[in-house]
Formats: sequence, C-alpha cells, structure tokens
Amino acid sequence: MQIHQVAMRAVNLERAVDFWATHFDARRIEIFDPPGLGFVEIGGVRLLFETSAESALVYLRVDDLDQTVERLRAAGLQITTEPHCIFDDADGLFGEPAQEWMAFCLDSEGNTVGLCERRR
Repeated sequence: MQIHQVAMRAVNLERAVDFWATHFDARRIEIFDPPGLGFVEIGGVRLLFETSAESALVYLRVDDLDQTVERLRAAGLQITTEPHCIFDDADGLFGEPAQEWMAFCLDSEGNTVGLCERRR
C-alpha cells in the first residue's frame, strides 16, 4: 500500500492550489467548483483541497531545511517554528543514522506544513 491522497482545508480553492504550486513545486491538477474541490500532486501523493475539509498537518521532506525556510520567509510565508533538531536517530530507527530537523509554517488556508530534513 501507499498513500494515495490527503485532504486539506481550503477557504479559497484557487488560492490554495496556486499557493502549493508556487511555494512547494506541486503540480496543479484541476479545480472542480462546484462541488468545491481542488487537486495538486506533490511527491507522488495527491492533495485534495476541499472547502468542507478539516485543517491538516502535512510533513514535507526537504533537502536543505535552512535554505527552504529562508526562501519561504522571503516569499512572505509565516514560519511558526524555526528549524530545530527534534530527534537524534543515531541508531537508524527511521533509516540511515541522522538527526531529524524540522520547521513549521502555515499555508494560505491555515493548514500547518512541517518541513523535515535528515542531517548526517
């Protein structure tokens, strides 16, 4: 099995789809309104933006957390938690031994986006 789709809240479908395409390099698929659905694809997983969906927390793996945070900050995104080490995976529980670093920001619809980098 693999994750097929994640639903996220969207107050404004066009804004949500454009936001993810612009800031997270997601591939824009389509907006269907009515019934109030928008779709993008990122990393092989489809994100469904729905006007009646609950707020979501999505984690994205990035190559360079500090650079990504600075790029997003410069673009005006609200960084809610600065980059920090959350786990020293010296035993390789989640893959190759590394430290797991994260930062958090908000998307245009108030969903939280976790940004994650594994640092050796």
